[in-house]
Amino acid sequence: MAMFRLIALVLALIVAGVGHKATAEPLRITVTDGVIEPMPVAVPDFVAETAGSSEMASQISRVVVADLVGTDLFREIPKNAYISNITSFTSPIQYADWRAINTQALITGAVSVSGDRLTVKFRLFDVVSGAPMGEGLQFGGTTQSWRRMAHKVADAVYSRITGEGGYFDSRVVYVAETGPKNARKKRLAVMDYDGANVQYLTGDESLVLAPRFSPTGDRVLYTSYETGFPRIYLLDVATVGRRILEQQEGTMSFAPRFSPDGNTVVYSLSRGGNTDIYTLNLSTGASSRLTQTPSIETAPSYSPDGSKIVFESDRSGGQQLYIMSANGGEARRISSGSGRYGTPVWSPRGDLIAFTKQHNGRFHIGVMRTDGSEERLLTTSRLDEGPTWSPNGRVIMFTRETLGSGSTSSLYSVDVTGRSLKRVQTQGAASDPAWSPLLK
Repeated sequence: MAMFRLIALVLALIVAGVGHKATAEPLRITVTDGVIEPMPVAVPDFVAETAGSSEMASQISRVVVADLVGTDLFREIPKNAYISNITSFTSPIQYADWRAINTQALITGAVSVSGDRLTVKFRLFDVVSGAPMGEGLQFGGTTQSWRRMAHKVADAVYSRITGEGGYFDSRVVYVAETGPKNARKKRLAVMDYDGANVQYLTGDESLVLAPRFSPTGDRVLYTSYETGFPRIYLLDVATVGRRILEQQEGTMSFAPRFSPDGNTVVYSLSRGGNTDIYTLNLSTGASSRLTQTPSIETAPSYSPDGSKIVFESDRSGGQQLYIMSANGGEARRISSGSGRYGTPVWSPRGDLIAFTKQHNGRFHIGVMRTDGSEERLLTTSRLDEGPTWSPNGRVIMFTRETLGSGSTSSLYSVDVTGRSLKRVQTQGAASDPAWSPLLK
């Protein structure tokens, strides 16, 4: 029986992409389509090093667990299984006790509070090889920012084990919705990636659509019908001050996105029934037309290096995806499957493009290579649309809407492999999410 358990453990490590040589190599998860066995991790409550900080220490450790377990790459070892307890941040680790309960990674931490200042320390241990994984780290901030400190710890753990950048210390701007379907009110809101710390950025007097973060996360572009026609606005997240960007008479402007350097906005402008893609220099106010066809060109998105733009167009008779130079010119079609393609968004890694696909009465969120190859549909429902990438290019968030008189919109996320589909917790109905970069 013991041999059977040993073989089962070895197989689980192989499936999860975790391997160890006799010399203690770092614990790793290689995230692929075949990852089906979450890594067992133990996260004892962080140690309270100052009086009155025990509750915050417990809360921080719980957020760290929620971040990691929420990826479906990790599972938590329950506390009632612990043999050892962590009572001091500097105490030696009893690796045998953690191995006995099948722990592979152990996260320990400590919290101290002085006035309104908070310090969080953590260490990560590879229990299988019996060694620390890198040096311990320390983060500081205000007591009000304790959730951010927890997300930073989780990001560091995630990065060390997967080899990828983290995404927990980030925010999402979206459209918060209230009221019945035939009288829906919408306003812009921003929240932590997990739905906490909601802040409303606009009122609900006018219809708002398509909010998009700047590369530095301090500004948001969006479309508003405040003037009676769609216009693009630029909003400062900290001050909530805003200004209109594009208001040529007799036109409608919408679907804006920032360039990777944050200095240019690419958007769609409709004039006389024709819709083309333009850019606007935020410093000079100068605009430039990139497409000149009688078809509808919209939903532009820059490549991470700023050299290309992917967009949707019906120039071939149906809604398809195209790529062109960031300066305009000839466009190359990349979508080739049956159905209609829209809302393309370039991955932060530069290797994939996410999109919405409508086919046979169903909607899908999918990804393809930048040359159109290896198309994969990650979701299917009556109405999925509007993908946005996490900062590390691993997770896609999108809108899922139910149909019928009582329909409502919700935010969902899915791993780029098609795993870990789940609803994002929001305060009421929500749509049109856009992920920020990692916070500074």
